Amino acid sequence: MMMKRAVLAASAGALLASTALVSAETLADIEAAAKQEGQLTTIALPHDWCGYGAVIDGFKAKYPEITVNELNPDAGSADEVEAIKANKDNKGPQAPDVIDVGLAFGPQAKADGLTMPYKVSTWDEIPDNIKDADGHWYGDYYGVMSFLVNKDLVANPPADWADLAKPEYKGQVALAGDPRASNQAILAVLAAGMSKGAAAGEAAGKAGLEVFAEVNKAGNFVPVIGKSGTLAQGATPIVVMWDYNALAARDTLAGNPPVDVVVPKTGVLAGVYVQAISAYAPHPNAAKLWMEYLYSDEGQSLWLKGYCHPARFNAMVKAGKISPELLDALPPAASYEAAYFPTLEEVDANKKAVVDGWDSVVGANVQ
Repeated sequence: MMMKRAVLAASAGALLASTALVSAETLADIEAAAKQEGQLTTIALPHDWCGYGAVIDGFKAKYPEITVNELNPDAGSADEVEAIKANKDNKGPQAPDVIDVGLAFGPQAKADGLTMPYKVSTWDEIPDNIKDADGHWYGDYYGVMSFLVNKDLVANPPADWADLAKPEYKGQVALAGDPRASNQAILAVLAAGMSKGAAAGEAAGKAGLEVFAEVNKAGNFVPVIGKSGTLAQGATPIVVMWDYNALAARDTLAGNPPVDVVVPKTGVLAGVYVQAISAYAPHPNAAKLWMEYLYSDEGQSLWLKGYCHPARFNAMVKAGKISPELLDALPPAASYEAAYFPTLEEVDANKKAVVDGWDSVVGANVQ
């Protein structure tokens, strides 16, 4: 992702096109330019999502000269892309430098001319199937869909997607986002559809809508964006969310209330999120430096500490760079054995089916 010195000399705006490691001198140039910019604007990064609180703190500690301006931590992937579009001509604090979005949103942002190509120095250790060959977007971490359950209010936690429609869960089931805009919620519908035996993509999206239509018809669905706070308050005792969010919530709640994190028996879906730099980033060097930090050993380990499997996970394990303590803190490996990694085409087809059909099939206005 880095710019080579020869390219820098030829043009200050040129972008690195190779995957070669960046020299210390070139990295120093980017660091110096980023410190001159003095700010990085992020968006949609809740501190309890994937350990982002520690990641942001780590970046601040390493680069105290750079202020991190955090926009709308609870925004969804679609909101992030819209923020770039809305601020094309705005170099102020409302214009995001970087985005962290669901897999389907990366290629679309590239197609719309909203991303800046950049390849980090650890580019070769990011699997080819989760990165754009030109460096416009690249996978950062993944998890599986799960149920976060308030044990004080739910005596028998649901074990699978079909259970969510049972009478005992009346007024208790929520998604962790609006399925018309949130990647997390959109993929929850895909997972539910796959549990019915539907093929990943449009078929599973439509089948998943039927699952949630049944949950809503039973009076079990709560049209509120579920979070650890709403779960603790009893407003949404069962929240469908990524396992890393659920495990982080478990730690944050610290037994008040006690919770279960359940990986469903079927429809075990793995979801990859991707990073990208805005083509209109007010602080492009700070954005590149942020990416270098995220894909460094330190940044990747912090994501793992936040219960996310980072993009460089396999390479780091092979190189002995991950501590046994971090590996032991993850759920049992057996929970992930049946995990399915959908292709980009399947994710796109599902997204269209869910976004287009939620209102007519399920009819619950999630807010």
